[in-house]
Order: sequence, then C-alpha cells, then structure tokens
Amino acid sequence: MSFRSRLTLFFLLIVIVPMLSVAVVLFRLIADNERGKADARVAQAQTAAINLYGREVERAGVAAGRVGRDEELARALRADDRVAAARRARELLRRQRIRRISVVRDGRTLVDVGARTATASAVREIVGRNRRPVGRLRVSSITAAEFTRLAHQVTGLEVAVQRDERTLATSLLGVPDRPLPRVGTIDVDGREYRAAAFEARGFGNQELRVAVLYDTEEISSEISSGRILALVILAIFLVLAFAFATVVSRSLQAQIGRFLEGARRLGGGDFSTPVPTQGGDEFAALGEEFNHMAAELETRLEELRQERARLQHSIRRIGETFASNLDRDALLQIVVNTIVDAISAGAGRAVARDRPGAPLEQRAVAGNVREYGGAIRAVEAKAMETGEPAATADGDVHALAHPLRPDDGAVQGLISIARAGAPFSPDARDLFHYLAAQASVSMENVDLHELVQRQAVTDELTGLFNHRRFQEVVDAEVERARRFEQPVGLIMLDIDDFKNVNDTYGHQQGDVVLREVASVLRANSREIDEPARYGGEELALALPQTDLEGTYLLAERVRTAIEELDIPRVDRRGTIRVTASFGVAALPESADGKDTLIAAADAALYQAKRAGKNRTERASRAPTKAAPAK
Repeated sequence: MSFRSRLTLFFLLIVIVPMLSVAVVLFRLIADNERGKADARVAQAQTAAINLYGREVERAGVAAGRVGRDEELARALRADDRVAAARRARELLRRQRIRRISVVRDGRTLVDVGARTATASAVREIVGRNRRPVGRLRVSSITAAEFTRLAHQVTGLEVAVQRDERTLATSLLGVPDRPLPRVGTIDVDGREYRAAAFEARGFGNQELRVAVLYDTEEISSEISSGRILALVILAIFLVLAFAFATVVSRSLQAQIGRFLEGARRLGGGDFSTPVPTQGGDEFAALGEEFNHMAAELETRLEELRQERARLQHSIRRIGETFASNLDRDALLQIVVNTIVDAISAGAGRAVARDRPGAPLEQRAVAGNVREYGGAIRAVEAKAMETGEPAATADGDVHALAHPLRPDDGAVQGLISIARAGAPFSPDARDLFHYLAAQASVSMENVDLHELVQRQAVTDELTGLFNHRRFQEVVDAEVERARRFEQPVGLIMLDIDDFKNVNDTYGHQQGDVVLREVASVLRANSREIDEPARYGGEELALALPQTDLEGTYLLAERVRTAIEELDIPRVDRRGTIRVTASFGVAALPESADGKDTLIAAADAALYQAKRAGKNRTERASRAPTKAAPAK
C-alpha cells in the first residue's frame, strides 16, 4: 500500500467517518429545533388572536352599553315601531362605528341592521322606565374581514375565520371551504401551512373557528440556513484536520521535508517558487499537482478578489434598492446598473412613459449609450413593434431589449443593453430577461402603492376626498389659518329630499345624483380647495384664505349650478332635477377652532333646511371673548 493510500485511509478513519456521524446528528437536531420554534410561534400567535378576539368582545360590550342607553331607540322599541327603531339603529351604526345591531323580543327579531359578517358580539338587555324588558340587544363592533386583517397585523401570521365549514374571511387567498384543524397542517394552493385554531362565538349563536397559519416553507428555509452553517463549521473542522494530518505526516518520512517547505511557501501566498518534484514517486507527482494547483489558486484568488469587489458593490446596491423601492427612476437606475455589471455589457438604459399613451422618455442610463446608440435604438424599435424581448446585431455590436408592461399587455417602457465584441451567451440573455422582468414587477408594485394611497383618501363613488381626509385637511387649514392669521371658509351642503330620489328611482339613480353634484362641486373649486364627501348625501368644501362673504358667494354659485343640472335617469326616461341646501361658516368670523367651525357650518345647513331648502345660510358670528381685566 502506498503512502498516499495509507494516509487517505488514516484520514478517513479518524476524520471523515466521525464528521459524517456528527453531521447527521446535527441536521436532525437543527430540524427538530426549528420545528419546535415554529410550533411555539404558532401557539403564541393563537394566544394573541384569542386575546384580540376577547378585546373585540369587550369593545362590543362597551358599544352595547351606549346603544342600550339610547332613549330614542328604546322609545321606538316600546312603541313597537320597527321602522323608527331600524332607522335609529342605522344612525347609531354610522355615528358609533358599530358593524351590526339586532334586537330580539319574545323570539321575534325587531331590529337587525349592519354587516352580516359581523362577529365578536356582546349582549345587553334594554329595560324600559318601568324596569320591564324591552328587548335583548346584541351589538358587534367588527366584521370577520376586519378582525382577520387586525389579527394578521398583530400576529404577523396568516389568519382565517370559518363558519359552518365555510371560510368567511382570510388574509391568505385559496383557503379551502373545509374545517381547519385545531392543531395540524393544511394545504393551500400547493403550499403547506401549520395551523392552530380556536372556537369562538360569532354574532348570535353562530359558532366560528379562527385559525392562524404559518408557512412551513419558512421552517424549511430556517432548517436549510442552520444546516448550511453546520456544514461551514464542519468544513472548517475538515480543513483544520487536514492541516493537522499534514503536520503529522512530516514525521513519517524525512523525504517529504523539501516538499513541505514548498507547501509552506504556497500556504503563505508565494506562488513564484514551485515545489521540488525530484524523482518519480508519488511525492514527485504530488509536487507537480501542487505546482499546477498553485497556478490555479493564483488565478482563482484574482477572480475571488474581483468577485469580492462585485459582491460589495452588489450589497451597496441592495441597500440603495431598499431606500428607493417606491421611486421609479431610482429603481430603474439600480436595475440598469445591475444588469450592465452582471452580464458585462458596455452600456444600457431604461425608457418609460409617465402615463399610458405618453411618449417614452429616458429614465436611467449606465455607460456610454451614445457609443452604441444605433444598435440600442434598433433593438428598442424591434421590441416596441413586437411587444416581446428582442435581440439585434450591428457588425460586432450586439444589443438586447426587454419590454416593461403590466398585466394588461400595454408596453410602458423598455430596458436595453449593448456591447461590442462577443455576443451575449444564452445564460447572459436569461439573466438579462429575468432582471428586466423583475423590474417590470417592481414598477407594478410602485403603481399599486400609489393607487392604494389615492384610494385611502378618496371616496369611491364621488371621487372626492373621504371623511377621514376631510378631517385631516380641516385640521391643517385651521392650524395654518391661526399661524398666519388668515381666514378659512367651510361649506356644508346636503342634497334636498335625497331619500325621495332613492325611494322613487332607486339607489342607482341616487348614486348618479351624488356623482353629478360632486362634479359640480369639483368644477367650482379652486386647486387649493378641498372638496369631500362628508357622509351620505352631505358634501363639504374647505376654502383656504377665504372669508365668510367669499365662502357664501361660492356656495351660491354651486347651489345655482346644482339647481340647473339636468341629471339623466338610469332608466333612460328623461332627466330629473335636484336642489341642495348650504350652510357656510368661516374662521375667525363664525368659530374659533375646527370643531366649532364644522358645527357652525352644520347648524347653518340645518337652518337652510328649516327655512325652505335650496338656499344658503351664513353661520352666526362667533361670540367675542372678553379681554382679561388688568
């Protein structure tokens, strides 16, 4: 047996076999540990969801107390006036942000208004003045979908709510309509999730099952990371063991002394002095292999230095991506730089449209695009014509282009690259198209983010700002008016007899009326004005830098324009006309703050209603505060 064979066998017996055994044990321990942590997180999330549901039941109990003390509702129930009771219940829904109210007496449902998916309810008895029960009140302050979103935000896991084996709401698309396990796994669209569920009482006697879901792919990822770390540690141990075996082998034969000296030079980074290869035995052959390895190592080390520089640059670019993932131009610049570096292109650029139908404009550039201008323009024209990725060659200049387009298929931009010399390899082309496709997805995410931002402050029916945005605007304008001692006006308007429109022509006609009136309000507003839908058929308009008289004049102009509207009927049988009543107020003439300003405009609006409708009333002047005695 040769020296190499003996050394190999010795190394296998004392190092490799024990390392394999340790690796098997470590891998098993890592997997068990990660699964245990996943189960603990699911249990913790389940506890949080249970506590969250209990808190919502307590909120419903507080809301039920307020509703139960409402005298107008109790009076309607005592009179057995279901219509009045339902109307009052709807008002309470809107004012107190309650999702559902029901009242049952002697087994008969007197009132049931609000969302059918409301959950986490509380019960109170409504008692009359003579202490006799008027009805059994049940109130809910949250729907199943709202609870699902809230629980998802709190726990960080996916959440699903089921009733009668049917999924009411979920934060994870694809949850099947079959019972969720109390503890176990469930398959959703081909992905396995660990689930932990608990039973809860819904609205009334409805039985609900609420489950938290944890993606097992995350467990697999953690297991893989742990195993990679274990492999790295074992590899380090293997390297150390090899070095130790090399040192021990020196005592076995003095013949390898010069070889070891050469090996030490190689270990110190000196690749200029080759290892002696005298003789024809295994050590000479090994010396030749070491000399060959030295040359390869020198080449590899240079490649590693270059790769390290590229890696550091990529890490910095990733950091820039995190900081600019909602900035189109910055995102495109990072993508173009990454593509040019990744596939060794000479230059590249990105062009995009501001909006559909607009011309393409250059948004990002890397390298000297002018040097390859002809090839880049040619490949971009080809990609625009076909709507597909394209490649062209102009002499020794090669170019690639990839269209950026959303799901509707319209091309919104292009990413193109070019270089002189060797054509792009299939792997380089695949990488280019992959990165460009990811850029297209990122652009869609930016558009979606902007759309969500707009929807968060916009009323879907009228296109005006919603109530929350209106409150923020009035807060800001009142604060600005105080700071700079400028007036700010407020118009509150309500469509006259709007209920009759809904009752006579239907709610779709009512929606048309609201949109037409909102269009008039928007058309008569300045760029700095803030039209909003205050609630129901009531609209509002904040007027910065406008006093009471200016506010009144604008309100009259809007009122006249509404009065002259010919609104088409949805059944195409002619048109209808509507009028509106207006209340105007201004700071500082009518109020001294936001709440008093809104209250003053609202009081003027109801004064206009009482005075005959289709008119504008000014708010009364705010009382002057007496100066403090000196």
